[in-house]
Amino acid sequence: MTDNRLGEFLRARRAAVGPEDVGIASHGVRRVAGLRREEVAVLAGVNGDYYARLEQGRERRPSAQVLDALGRALRLDADAQAHLHRLAGVAPRRCSTASTDEVSAGLRQLVDSSTPRTAVFVISPALDLLAANALADALHSPFETADNLARMVFLDPAGRRFYTPWSSAAHGVVGHLRQAAGSASADDPRLRELVDDLTERSPDFARLWHSHEVRGKTQDAKHLHHPDVGPLALTYQTFDVRDAPGQQLVVYQAEPHSPSALALDLLGSLHVTPRRAAP
Repeated sequence: MTDNRLGEFLRARRAAVGPEDVGIASHGVRRVAGLRREEVAVLAGVNGDYYARLEQGRERRPSAQVLDALGRALRLDADAQAHLHRLAGVAPRRCSTASTDEVSAGLRQLVDSSTPRTAVFVISPALDLLAANALADALHSPFETADNLARMVFLDPAGRRFYTPWSSAAHGVVGHLRQAAGSASADDPRLRELVDDLTERSPDFARLWHSHEVRGKTQDAKHLHHPDVGPLALTYQTFDVRDAPGQQLVVYQAEPHSPSALALDLLGSLHVTPRRAAP
């Protein structure tokens, strides 16, 4: 990570927007991918030299109004817009009041007592798995080490078979880490270590990381393939842990009475029951 994260983000998002996306006529061969700096400046209604200084890191404190205009010009969604504000130091940064790698006793009890038909786990900003119920352990059993979702997606061979399609999971992981890097977690040595390691060991991660996509975990569909029970069509919801900023509680569940619900029941009987019956 460099110290010009705002400029890097602006350059990457500018390269991702074509002139046709914003109604600009384009003639001949363009020497740069996406929009030119002066085109972004015109679309946002700011001075071209001022925008160039933003990308170069010579200007680091744009106003909220300028950031809103740049977000519209670059067609940023809500997650990316919030990330842009955080990078510029405009949006409030959350101050951690608890260690993000310690799960409270009450939260552990909630995870362990959750219904056996839902997979529930807690993650850190760096996507470390901090706590999981029995079904979540069973769900992630194909992985050699189920300790960090990003490593599981990019470094464990099981990841490309487990997540279907794999590319969607890869984009989601990188988008989450980008969002974490733009928040108070940016100073987290664990996050920096993880990003550096994945960048070095996974060309796919390095390519996606430099695209500067931002994607927060909220709720969505999740398609998995477990070697013991086959395909699983699940939905997930994510909840922020109020007394441990940065931690998130994730819940996977299937549509009641669906084939995936039956598959989760089977997975539970194969993995969960023997573990609970063991001395």
